[in-house]
Amino acid sequence: MEKNNIKAWLYLLPAIIFLGVFMVYPLVDVLIYSFEEGFNSASQTYFGIGLYNYSYVLRDPYFLQAIKNTFILVFITVPVSTALSLLVSIGLSSIDKLREMFQTIFFLPYVTNTLAVGLVFMILFKPTVYNDGLVNAFLSIFGVAPIDFIDGPYWAKMLVLCLYTIWVVMPFKVLIFTSAIASVPKAYYDAAIIDGTSSKRMFTKITLPMISPTIFYLVITGFIGAFKAYSDAVALFGTDLNASGMNTIVGYVYDMLYGDGGGYPSFASAAAIILFAIVLTITCINLLVSKKRVHY
Repeated sequence: MEKNNIKAWLYLLPAIIFLGVFMVYPLVDVLIYSFEEGFNSASQTYFGIGLYNYSYVLRDPYFLQAIKNTFILVFITVPVSTALSLLVSIGLSSIDKLREMFQTIFFLPYVTNTLAVGLVFMILFKPTVYNDGLVNAFLSIFGVAPIDFIDGPYWAKMLVLCLYTIWVVMPFKVLIFTSAIASVPKAYYDAAIIDGTSSKRMFTKITLPMISPTIFYLVITGFIGAFKAYSDAVALFGTDLNASGMNTIVGYVYDMLYGDGGGYPSFASAAAIILFAIVLTITCINLLVSKKRVHY
């Protein structure tokens, strides 16, 4: 038994070393940085240890705006994208002809460059000197005045960012949901049909419980991914996200490190730890909820 344990630990050793060097050590290092007040990157010195970095970040209007943007993005895009992906997957699973073709079409946005998709959205939503954009042209049919969705009001910019994020994440979720639905044993449906069960009841009593682990997985990864959003906003609004009021928490961390006002690793570390605490809290809440809702 001891020999088998030693062999198992040897197999795990490369992964443990990798996780320790590239995940555990950086996290501990960032935690230490977050308490070092007045850290100087050039001299690698600081003048004290305390909570000033957290106090500064939590009072910084740019960070508060980034938190607001991130939370709106998370709590709109994750449920909507998950629900839409489930509906699309059910539709794909119910057809036989051309199913593979439609699956490929729905998966294309996932393998397309993020910035390229962002440029397409800018063409759709951004007014130019020549026209008001395709979306405004469509809205004008209903008598709606042109709206600048890229440089205009906050609600319009947030709407575009949410739509863009949903569009980008849906293909992966559709692929996972389609596979999960296909893995449900057909015998359950056959038995339900013999008993005269309606399609709606089969969906709520068979399909949903059987794919609940997949739903839980996509919700968890969706929350984590949405909290780490940054490239989506850059693709639509450029690199100066503070000026457009569309920065995210990850964008704030990047700006503190490398932006025009960058060079503040202590502030960036404090913001990163706050983000880690938020994501950890949301994940723990989801885990508690899953104990009653997820059927393995």
